[in-house]
Amino acid sequence: MSDRIASILTSASEIILGKPDVLKLSLSCLLAQGHLLIEDVPGVGKTTLAQTLAHLLGLQYRRIQFTSDLLPADIGGVSVFDKDSGQFRFQPGPVFCQVLLADEINRASPKTQSALLEAMEEGQVTSDGETRKLPQPFFVIATQNPLDQIGTFALPESQLDRFLMRLSLGYPSHQAEKELLLGQSRRELLLQQGNVLSDGDVLDLQSQVGGITASPALIDYILALVNASRSHARVALGLSPRSGLALKRAAQAWALIDGRKAVVPEDVQAVFPHVAGHRLQLNSGDDSGVATLIKELLADVAIP
Repeated sequence: MSDRIASILTSASEIILGKPDVLKLSLSCLLAQGHLLIEDVPGVGKTTLAQTLAHLLGLQYRRIQFTSDLLPADIGGVSVFDKDSGQFRFQPGPVFCQVLLADEINRASPKTQSALLEAMEEGQVTSDGETRKLPQPFFVIATQNPLDQIGTFALPESQLDRFLMRLSLGYPSHQAEKELLLGQSRRELLLQQGNVLSDGDVLDLQSQVGGITASPALIDYILALVNASRSHARVALGLSPRSGLALKRAAQAWALIDGRKAVVPEDVQAVFPHVAGHRLQLNSGDDSGVATLIKELLADVAIP
């Protein structure tokens, strides 16, 4: 299976040029049974990344364009009256899939954003008093535009905490962008790629993540990072216990992708900025200093 994981990353790198770390982090997020938030300017390949992962992993993909007039029923589904049977019949919404792209999620109202909370946390949707399970695996990739752009609503802390990681693709390097301009369409290139895994393979890999050993000393290191974030003078809101669990799962998935049976401190350090960055709030209210704070925490907390 490790060869197939490597094949996924290799194939994805042919579509998403010059972003190997982003691809590895995205796959780690999926295998850790988390959800991914991508924050970046339009046009850098966020949608292509979601399509690439879904296609290579053999998962059903759907996309929702979040807008200011989007309603919760547009996501989860609605009951419609069937005149032939004389009864109401539930019409599933686009959330009933395996990989959901919630595009520009912060352009919808907070009420509509919250419609994803149950799906992301419980893997189910409740409508008209009836609970319906979502297909497994279920992976949400949400994109959001910078908050200084017109028509955006900040995601509340409860929504942010549902995302295991937050990433930013950034602009490609000069060489990668040149290859992009000289090459064929990314979507055409993706269609030429076959499925590397199936949904059953993905579920198997997700179950293996929990079996990756995290020693007591490694757990102490995670706890030290979490506690340091809470006691730091510049932090208004530190990492929660759920953040510690997320950090452990992400590090286990990272180790699995690397073909190791145990987590090492370097795995924690690799995923920590992306697990912690969107959960930390500074006293100043300016999140621009979070990246610097994370570097300080990694430098100050001793490795066991």
